[in-house]
Amino acid sequence: MIKRSDINIRDPFVLAEGGFYYMYGSTDKNIWGGECRSFDVYKSRDLENFEPPVSAFTRFDGFWANENYWAPEVHRYRGKYYMLASFRAKGRRRGSQILVADRPEGPFTPLADGPFTPSDWDCLDATLYVENGRPYAVYCHEWTQIQDGEICYQELSPDLKGTVSPPVKMFAASSAPWTRAVSCHAGDFNGRITDAPFFYRLKSGSLLMLWSSAGAEGYAVGLSVSENGGVTGRFAHYETPLFAKDGGHAMVFRALDGRLLLALHRPNAPPGAERPAFFEIAETGDGLLIKSEI
Repeated sequence: MIKRSDINIRDPFVLAEGGFYYMYGSTDKNIWGGECRSFDVYKSRDLENFEPPVSAFTRFDGFWANENYWAPEVHRYRGKYYMLASFRAKGRRRGSQILVADRPEGPFTPLADGPFTPSDWDCLDATLYVENGRPYAVYCHEWTQIQDGEICYQELSPDLKGTVSPPVKMFAASSAPWTRAVSCHAGDFNGRITDAPFFYRLKSGSLLMLWSSAGAEGYAVGLSVSENGGVTGRFAHYETPLFAKDGGHAMVFRALDGRLLLALHRPNAPPGAERPAFFEIAETGDGLLIKSEI
C-alpha cells in the first residue's frame, strides 16, 4: 500500500463507488513538458492507504496527443464511466476530450476522434454536469491565449459523442473580486487564470460552481452561484475564496460514511511537491464551509 502523503498528484478527482475510492489526476511525470503516456488511478478504502496505481488510460499508436495530459475527471453516466481530460500535441491547441470505460479502473478509450472543444481555442479542465437529463461540458478558455481566462459551457449530445450548441461564455476571471493577475510563463503579459470548474447543488436548491485562480495568497478555490439555479444562468461570485492559500483544483464528493468532502492539491508548486488534500466541509445555507482537514 502507498500512503497518501507519498502520492505526487495534481488536480485530484475522487469517485466513490462500490465501497472504494478511485482517485484520478495529473500523474504523468512529464505533464509540464516532454512526452506524456498515461493517466493513473489510485484505489483506496480509507483515503489514506492506496493500492499501487494502475493506468486508466495509456497512449496508443494513432492517438493524436502526446503532451500535457491534465486533469482527468471520471463521471458515471448511463451505466458507463466517462473521463473528461485535457491533451495537447505540437501544432495543435490544447483541448478537452471524452473517453469511456466499463469500469472505474478503465481502460478508457476515446469516445470520438478528438477534442470537443473549439479547435482554435486553448482549453482545459472540462467537467460534466447533467441538468434535467441534458448533459453539459463546462471548461476553461485558457488565460495564456486570451489573458483574461473564461469559463464556458456547451451542451453535449445525449451519447456525449459531440456538442449540440456553440460555446457560451459564463464569466471571465476578472469578474471575481478575489482574483489576482499573474505573469504568463513566457513572461510577455500578465493575465488572470480560470481553472477547474466543478458543480455542487446545495440542499436549498442553489447551484454552486467551485473554480480556481490566483488569489492574494497564491492558488485558491473560489465559489460562484447561479442566479437562476441552473448551469445556463448568470453566476455571481463570493467575495472571498473557500480555500485561499496555495492549493486548488478542487472538487466535492460524498465519503463512503456519508460525510461531505473537498479534494484539492497543495502546494501548487514546485513540481513534484503536490499532494492530495481532503477536508470535511458543510453547507452553510448559501455556500460551503471547511470544517477540518482529514
